[in-house]
Amino acid sequence: MAEEESLELTTENQPKSKKKLIIFIVIGVVLVALIAGAALFFMGGDDESIPATPGTSASTETVVDESKKGKANYVGMPRPFLFNLPGVDRARLVEIKVQLMVRGDDGQTAKMHIPLIEDALLTTFSAADVQKLSTQAGKDELRQLALLNVQNTLQPVAGQKVVEKVLFTGFVMQ
Repeated sequence: MAEEESLELTTENQPKSKKKLIIFIVIGVVLVALIAGAALFFMGGDDESIPATPGTSASTETVVDESKKGKANYVGMPRPFLFNLPGVDRARLVEIKVQLMVRGDDGQTAKMHIPLIEDALLTTFSAADVQKLSTQAGKDELRQLALLNVQNTLQPVAGQKVVEKVLFTGFVMQ
């Protein structure tokens, strides 16, 4: 009788263990398929192959204009701009890290005139107002003003519009 009970237990355990084994194999295959699909989705996608539609923010005209201008290159200023601004209650120390977006000639024209660009940027930054710099709108206004001053400074020297955007890559005000 004891032998019959032990035989029944072993026969009942075998189908359960086989069921568990099959379930684990199916879960493993599904996980491998999900990981492979995610890897293909994230690594295989190419944004340039997606055409711009009229409903999106980038129209086909701007894509054509950018391709005529050339590839965008970024020229970093060799050191951050560090200056004091007088405030209502106390003076503030401001540090701004800047990069310039240029097109064509790999930014050689901008690199050649870095001292001139630094002078234009420092003059623009030091004339800023502490109250405006504490808001995002004020920072955007300063960025646009810096772009205009750099473009106006480089126009007579380079003979063309060299800098397309002024980017703040670091902004600290204490």
